[in-house]
Amino acid sequence: MEVLHLSINEQNMQIFDSTKLGLLSSLSNSSSLMYSGASFLLNPIFVHGFSGSFHLVLLLALCVSFVWKKPMRGEGSAERFRNNKRFLCYKQTLLCSSGVSVFNLFLCLISYFYCYENGWSDVELVNLFDVVLRTLSWGAISVYLYTLNSGEKKFSFLLRVWWVFYFSISCYSLAVDFLFYHKLESSEVRYLISDIVSVFTALFLCYVGFLRHETQDSLLQQPFLNVDISSNTSNAPTSGSNKSRGGDEVTTFANAGPFSILTFYWMNSLIASGNQKTLSLEDVPQLDSLDSVFRGFPAFRNKLESHNGAASRVTPFKLVKALFLSAWKEILWTALLAIIHTSASYAGPYLIDAFVRCLDGRGKYRNQGYILASTFFVAKLVECISQRHWFFRLQQVGFRHRAVITTMIYNKGLTLSNQSKQGQTSGEIINIMTVDADRIGDFSWYMHDPWLILFQVGLALLILYQNLGLASVAAFVATIVVMLINYPLGRLQETFQDKLMASKDKRMRATTEILRNMRILKLQGWEMKFLSKILELRDVETGWLKKYVYNSAMVMSVFWLAPTLVAVATFGACMLIGIPLESGKILSALATFRVLQIPIYNLPDTLSMTVQTKVSLDRIASYLCLDDLRSDVLEKHPIGGSDAAIEIADGNFSWDLSSPSATLKDINLRVLHGMRVAVCGTVGSGKSSLLSCILGELHKISGTLKLCGTMAYVAQSAWIQSGKIEENILFGKEMDRERYERVLEACSLNKDLEIMPFGDQTVIGERGINLSGGQKQRTQIARALYHDADIYLFDDPFSAVDAHTGSHLFKEVILGLLSTKTVIYVTHQVEYLPAADLILVMKDGRIAQAGKYADILCLGSDFMDLVGAHEAALAVLDSKQKGPASGTDGIMQKKGKLDYENGKSDKVAEPKAQIIQEEERETGSVGFPIYWNYITTAYGGGLVPFILLAQILFQVLQIGSNYWMVWAAPVSKDAKPFVSASTLVLVYVLLAIGSSVCILARATLHATAGYKTATLLFNKMHLCIFRAPMSFFDATPSGRIINRVSTDQTAVETRIPYLIGALAFSVIQLLGIIAVMSQVAWQVFIVFIPVIAACIWYQRYYISSARELSRLVGVCKAPIIQHFAETIAGATTIRSFDQQSRFQETNMKVTDAYSRTKFHIAGAMEWLCFRLDMFSSVTFAFSLAFLVSFRSSIDPAIAGLAVTYGLNLNMLQASVIWNLCDCENKIISVERIIQYMSIPSEPPLVVEANRPGRSWPSHGEVVINNLQVRYAPQLPLVLRGLTCTFPGGKKTGIVGRTGSGKSTLIQTLFRIVEPAAGRIMIDDIDISSIGLHDLRSRLSIIPQDPTMFEGTVRSNLDPIEEYTDEQIWEALDKCQLGDEVRKKETKLDSTVIENGENWSMGQRQLVCLGRVLLKKSKVLVLDEATASVDTSTDNLIQQTLRQHFSDCTVITIAHRITSVLDSDMVLLLSHGLIEEYDSPARLLENKASSFAQLVAEYRVRSNATSMS
Repeated sequence: MEVLHLSINEQNMQIFDSTKLGLLSSLSNSSSLMYSGASFLLNPIFVHGFSGSFHLVLLLALCVSFVWKKPMRGEGSAERFRNNKRFLCYKQTLLCSSGVSVFNLFLCLISYFYCYENGWSDVELVNLFDVVLRTLSWGAISVYLYTLNSGEKKFSFLLRVWWVFYFSISCYSLAVDFLFYHKLESSEVRYLISDIVSVFTALFLCYVGFLRHETQDSLLQQPFLNVDISSNTSNAPTSGSNKSRGGDEVTTFANAGPFSILTFYWMNSLIASGNQKTLSLEDVPQLDSLDSVFRGFPAFRNKLESHNGAASRVTPFKLVKALFLSAWKEILWTALLAIIHTSASYAGPYLIDAFVRCLDGRGKYRNQGYILASTFFVAKLVECISQRHWFFRLQQVGFRHRAVITTMIYNKGLTLSNQSKQGQTSGEIINIMTVDADRIGDFSWYMHDPWLILFQVGLALLILYQNLGLASVAAFVATIVVMLINYPLGRLQETFQDKLMASKDKRMRATTEILRNMRILKLQGWEMKFLSKILELRDVETGWLKKYVYNSAMVMSVFWLAPTLVAVATFGACMLIGIPLESGKILSALATFRVLQIPIYNLPDTLSMTVQTKVSLDRIASYLCLDDLRSDVLEKHPIGGSDAAIEIADGNFSWDLSSPSATLKDINLRVLHGMRVAVCGTVGSGKSSLLSCILGELHKISGTLKLCGTMAYVAQSAWIQSGKIEENILFGKEMDRERYERVLEACSLNKDLEIMPFGDQTVIGERGINLSGGQKQRTQIARALYHDADIYLFDDPFSAVDAHTGSHLFKEVILGLLSTKTVIYVTHQVEYLPAADLILVMKDGRIAQAGKYADILCLGSDFMDLVGAHEAALAVLDSKQKGPASGTDGIMQKKGKLDYENGKSDKVAEPKAQIIQEEERETGSVGFPIYWNYITTAYGGGLVPFILLAQILFQVLQIGSNYWMVWAAPVSKDAKPFVSASTLVLVYVLLAIGSSVCILARATLHATAGYKTATLLFNKMHLCIFRAPMSFFDATPSGRIINRVSTDQTAVETRIPYLIGALAFSVIQLLGIIAVMSQVAWQVFIVFIPVIAACIWYQRYYISSARELSRLVGVCKAPIIQHFAETIAGATTIRSFDQQSRFQETNMKVTDAYSRTKFHIAGAMEWLCFRLDMFSSVTFAFSLAFLVSFRSSIDPAIAGLAVTYGLNLNMLQASVIWNLCDCENKIISVERIIQYMSIPSEPPLVVEANRPGRSWPSHGEVVINNLQVRYAPQLPLVLRGLTCTFPGGKKTGIVGRTGSGKSTLIQTLFRIVEPAAGRIMIDDIDISSIGLHDLRSRLSIIPQDPTMFEGTVRSNLDPIEEYTDEQIWEALDKCQLGDEVRKKETKLDSTVIENGENWSMGQRQLVCLGRVLLKKSKVLVLDEATASVDTSTDNLIQQTLRQHFSDCTVITIAHRITSVLDSDMVLLLSHGLIEEYDSPARLLENKASSFAQLVAEYRVRSNATSMS
C-alpha cells in the first residue's frame, strides 16, 4: 500500500509540473506569435519598472494638483475632519494610505540591506526604484488627503482613477508572483507579501472610491465614526453643552461596537478633548449602569444577606463570596483572557529552538523562517490584545468592588450605636473607607495570580521537559524551594502590615480630631504640642513602615533572583545527568525562565497584596459587625394612632450596656399631642440623654417607648452641612417659597442673609465655620421648622443666641409656628419654663419632679434651686438699675450705626466670593521640579546613583550570563563545544552570584530612599498644615486635608517609590535588549527609531488627558471623605429627620463621580498600551524579518539570543511608556503634598528680637485703635473701625446681636484673624509685633464651643503636662467638677472619648473653665462660656471667676444679661461698629440706650416668670 501511495504521489507531481511547464510554454509561444520580444512582460524588471514609472507619474500629478489648488490653511485637524465627514470612511482612507507608505518604507529598507549584503543586481535596482517611488507617492497621497478642501463632495477623479489602476497593477504583479513562486528564493518572498498587501489595500480604496453616496449615513452610525462625531460635538464652544454632556451622557463604552471595544477606540473623544483643553469633571461621561454603584450595591447587598442571614455575623469569607458573586461573569471572562494571554506568551519559548535550527540551515521545509516569524508575530498580537482587555476588565471589577464596599461602610456609619462609636472613632472609620476599601478594589489586579502562577509554572515545565528532559524536575524543585522561602517572609509581611495599619489608624484618629478642633488649639497656643503628638504617633507608624519596606525589599530580591536560581539548578542538573546543552535548548530554557520571570516578579506583590487585602477584609468585617442601634428600642406609630405623642413606661436606658448603672432610670412619661414640655436640671442630670432616649439613640434595658408621628430634632451642638444655607434649611424637601419665608422670619435669619454676600446662596464652610454660633443654631432651628414634623425636640437651642434673639425665637417658634405641635425643649433659662404645659426636672438620670410651673415650685428643693439662682441674678439686675452711675467716662457711639443704615459704608459689600472654593488642582504637565524635589528629598538624592549603578550592573551580569551560555554552548550535537559542561555552568553560577549581590544592594537602597523620602515629606507637610492660618482651615474642608495625609501619603510611602524604580529599571532593561539585538542586526535601529518616536508622540498625546483625569481623581475623592465625616458627625440629626436614604443616595453619587474618573483613566491607559503593543509587535516582526533575510551572515545562537530578548520587547517597550505615564499620574500625590507644603504660614511663633518680658502682661490694659477686620481679601469687613480701651484689671462685657462681630473681635485679639487696618495694644505692646506663641500663651480663653479631646481627664486639663495632680484637683474643685471626677473609678485617668461625647455639654464647658483656672493668665476671655450650663451653675462659675480673677482683665461675651451686669464696662456692638460703650449703670440710666432696652426685655420675661 505504501509503495502504491508513493507511486500515485510521484505521478501527481509529474502531472502538476508538466501542466505548469505547458502553461508557461504556451504563454511564451503565444507571446512570440503576437509580438516579438514580448516575453519581457513577465520579467520582474518590466513589472517593477512599469509600477515605479506610473507611481512617478502619480507623484508629479499630485504635486501639480497640490500647487494648483492651494490647500486650505489655518484650519485645525479636528475642524478638517469635521468638514470632511461627508466623505465615506475618510479617516480610514487616510490611515490606509499612510499605512501603505510606511509599509513600503520598511520594504525599501529591507531591499537596500539585502542589496548591500548580496550585491546590486539589475532586478534589485529596479525593485528598489519601485518601492522608493511607492513610498513617496503614497506619502504624497496621505498629505493630499489630509489637506483636502472641505468644499468638495467626493474623492477627486485623479484618486479614483489611480486606485483602479493600482488595483490592476497589483493583481498583475500577484499573478506573476504566483506563476514564478516555485522559483522564488526565500529572500524574494517579500515580493509576494508586498503584492498581497497591495491587492487588499487597492480593493478597499476602490470600494470607498466608488461606493454609492447614499450608504454614507448608515455607515456613519458605526461606532468608530460615531465616536469622532461626538468628540467634535463635545468641543462646541457653548459651555452649557459641555456640562450637560458630562452630567448626562453615558460613556461611549456602553454602546461601543466590537471594533471600538477591541481597539479602545471609544476613548478617542475624551482623549482628543483632553489634548485640546484642560479636562474638567463635566467632560467625563457618566458610567454605564452596569458599572454604577446604584445598580451594583443592591445586588451585592442581596448576595451578602442571602448567604449571611439576618442574625449571622459578617465574616471576611462571606464578604469575598458576595464580592465574587456580584461580578462572577466579569471575573470568569478575565480568567479566560488570562489563560489566552499566558498560552500565547509561551509560544515564543516553545518555538525558539526550531527558529535557531532554521537559522542554522537545519529547517524542515522551505521558508520555514518566515512562517515561524509569522507565528511569532500572531502569537504576540494575541498576547497583547488579550492582556490589554484582561487588565481593563480587572480594573473594571475593582472599581465596582471598591464602590460597593465604600457604600456598605457608609451605610453602616448611619446605623452605628453610640457604644460602637466609642470603639471606632470617626478617624478610624474614615481610614477604613479611604485605605481598606481602596485596597479591596486594587486587589482585582491580583485576584487570578495564585492559580495563574501554577498554570504558568506548569506550561514552563512542559516546555522544559520537551527540551531538557528530566532536568525539568530540578527546575520544578527549585521553583518550589523559592516559593517556600517566601512563607516566613510572607508571615512577617502580614504582621508588619497589620501593625502598620493599626498605627495608621491611631494617627488618623488623632489627626481628624485635631483638624476638627484646630481653632481651640491655636487659641490656646497648643498646636505645636499636638503636632509633636502626631509625630510621636508617626514615629511608631514609621517603625512598622520601615520593617515593612525592608521585608518587601528582601522578598523582591529573592524573586528577582528566582529565575536565575532556577536556571542554575536546571543547567546544573543537565551537567550532572549528562544531558547535552545546545544553544537552541538553552535559549528555549532562558526564554521560558524570562517569561516565567514575570509571574515570579509579581509574586511578592501578589503575596503582599493578598496579606494587605486579608487585613483590610478583617477590618471591614469587624467594622460591619459592630452593634447597630436597636430597632426595638422605639415603637413608631403614625399620627392619629394614639392620643399620646410620646409614651415611656418603666423605662431604663443606658449609653453603655456594660456600665453598672443606667443613664436614665425609672422613666415614666406621657406627652399628649400638642403639649409643650420643658426639661430642666443641673449640668449632667440627664436632660440631653432624655431627648436621645426619645430619638432611640440609647440602649433600652427595660420598659417601653412609643412614639406617634414624625420627628424633628435640634441638637445642642449645631450640626451644619457644607453647602448653601438654603440647602441646609430645605434638607432634602422641595422648595415652598411661602413657608420658607415664614421660617426665615421666625428664626430672625432675614437680616443675617441681607449682610451675607450671596444671601441664602452663600456657601457654608465645613461645620458652619463661616457662621457665628447663633447663626448656626438658628439655621438648624429653621431646618426643623421647615420639615413640618409632628414632634419637635429642642436641646437647649436658645443658649447660643443673644437674649433678644432668644426671646424672639421662643415667641415666634415655640409659641407661634409650633403652637399646635408637640414640643419638648431642654433649657437652662428659667424664663422659658412658665409657658410649658409640663415641666420635667431631671436629677441623676431620673425625673425628680414633673408638673406645671406653679405646682412644682412648692413641691421640692430641686426646682427651687434653679429658680432661686435665677431670682438671685434678677436681684443683681435690680441693684444695678437702682445704684449710682459709674464715674467712668463712656462712649455713646451712634454715628457708626447711622452711617451703616444710610448706606455710607457701602464698601462693605464690594467684593463677593464664596469662602469655600473648588479644590485647587494644578493644570498642565507635572513639572520636572516635582520629580527633582521627590528624588532629592532623601539624602539630597545621594542614593540615586548607587541604585542605578546596582541595577545597571545587575542587567549587565544578567545579559552577560545568558550571552556566555549561548556563546559557549554548541549549536548542535555535532558541533564541538568551546568549554566543558562544568566550566559552562560554573561561570554561569559566578555571574549569577554577582547579579544577586547587585540586586540585593539595589533593593535595600531603593527601600531606604523611598522610606526616608516619605518620612521627610510627611514631616514637612504636617508642619506646614499646623502652621497654616485659621483662614486655611475655614476655607478647606477637612476631607481635603485627610485625603492628603492618608491616601496621598500612602501612595508616597508604598506606590510611588516602586513606580519610579520600575520606570528606571525598565529603561535600563530596554536599553539592554536594544544592545543585544543591535549586536546581531544593527539595522534594527532603523525600525526602533521611528517606532520609539511614534510611541513618544502617542504618550504625549495621551498624557494631557490622563494627567487631568488623575488630578480629578484626587479632587473627587475628597467629597466622599468629607460627606462621610459630616454624616458620622450628624448621624443623630439625619436619623431623626428620617433622611438616611437621601444621604445614602448622595454618597452613591459622589462614589460614582470618583469611579467614573478612575474608569476613564483605566480606559485611557489601555488605549495607549494597545497602540504601543501594536508598535512593539510590528518592531519585533520586522526584527525577525531582518534576521531571516540576513541569516547567512549571522551567528544563529546569537540571533536566537536576540529573539529571546525580543520576545520581551513589547512588554518592556510598553512598560517604559506605561511606567512613565503611571508615574506621572501617581506623582500627582507628591504634587498635592508639595502643594500643602507651600501653604502661606502664620506669622512666626516667636520673634526673638521682640519677646515680651516674663511678667507681661502685668496690668492687662487692652487698647483698640481703628480696628478693621475681614476674614479674606474678597470678603466684606466684619469689624469696621473699632476704637476703645478695656481697662486693666477690670471686667468688660461685650454684648450685641448675633453676627455683630463679638467673636471676631476676640479672634483678632488672639490674632486668629489679622487686622486689615488698625492695631491692638496690650500693656503698651502692639500684639502684631510679637510672636504668636508669646501672645496666645499669655492669654486665656473659654471658647464658645466647649472642646474635649480623646484621652483622659488629666490630658484634657493639662495637655502640655505643666501641672501637678494637686493643682489639677484644685482646679476641678473650683470649677465644680471635682466630685464628679472622684466618682469615677480611675479618677484623673478616666477615659474621655472622641469629642468628649461621654461628657455632657455643660461638663465640657466646666472642663474649659478648669483649664483657665490652671493657666491663671492676666487677661481672660469668656466667649459664651456659660451658654451650656444652668443658671445655678452659671452663678457658681461667675462667683469662681470673681474670686480667682479679681485682679485680671476679664472680657466676657454673653447672651445672658446677668452674666455681664457685674462688669465694670459694657461694649455693645452692632454690624461691626461700636454702638454703646460705658458702665452698665450709666447705660441703664439712659432708657433709650440699646443696652437698657435689652435689659428691659429680659425683665419682662423674668416678671412673667415671677407672676406665673
